[in-house]
Formats: sequence, C-alpha cells, structure tokens
Amino acid sequence: MERLNLDSLRTIDAIVERHREEPGPVIVMLHDVQDSLGYVPFEAMEKIAEATGTSVADVYGVVCFYAQFTTSPKGKHVINICLGTACYVKGAQALIDETVSLTGAEINRTSEDGVFSLDATRCLGACGLAPVCIIDGKVFGNCTKETVVSEINRIKAAEKMA
Repeated sequence: MERLNLDSLRTIDAIVERHREEPGPVIVMLHDVQDSLGYVPFEAMEKIAEATGTSVADVYGVVCFYAQFTTSPKGKHVINICLGTACYVKGAQALIDETVSLTGAEINRTSEDGVFSLDATRCLGACGLAPVCIIDGKVFGNCTKETVVSEINRIKAAEKMA
C-alpha cells in the first residue's frame, strides 16, 4: 500500500476537523477528501471513522457503495465507458478495446504515465443514448470508435504526447 505524504495527511486532518460537528459528516468528509486528493486513501477512512465514532468498515462501505468515490489515484484524464446492457449490445466493448489500445490504461486502472484512467461502469442512466462514454466529465452519447479516437488524440495533443 502506498504511503501518503505529509501534505496529504494534513489535508485529511483539516477536512476531518472542519466537518467533525456537522450532521452526516462521513459523506461530506469523503467528498472533500476525494476532491482534494483525487481519491480516498485508507488513512482517510481511518481518520473519518475515528472522528465520527463509526467503524472503518462502515466508512469503507460508503466508499464502495457510491461510484464517485475511488480508493486509488486516477489519471489526469478519466474515461468512463458504460458496460450496461444497452451500451454493451450497441458496441461498448469495442470502445473499451480502442481506449485500452490508445491510452495503455487497462480497465479500471490508470496508465503507467498517469495520464489516463479507464473505468468500466454499469449504467450511466442514459440508455437511450447507448453506447455512452464520459471523457473528463463530458458525456458522449451514441459514442463511436471515431469519437473515442478523436477525443484521446485531442488530449494527447494538449498534453504534447506522441
């Protein structure tokens, strides 16, 4: 397990202290940690559990339940591709394959250079637009391989990558 640096630990401590007395502080603290660090490390779950008088298992359960939380750092650019039934039937697997090929990021992993993360999701709630992908927060309905190639190439150009 990766050890957090002192700045990250201080950030977690400040978030916990800021929200300690609020109602329902666990979810608020988790959101702030995710926003500040880009993910929710185990150390944050421990500190949140201690501050709120709950178990680490309960905090971890919240992290696992909500799809917006992640326990590992994400790349600079995040690509979500829906593999729900409608999207899968309409070609989402080809989008995943193309994304893996172009970015080097395996499913639910980050590329070695830290630039891209690829997340396979289950239903983004836009089945009528299948297949759906989200690239850096922008939703692409009726997504095609050409769209994926174009967006990834745009990102690579902006990052000055080959």
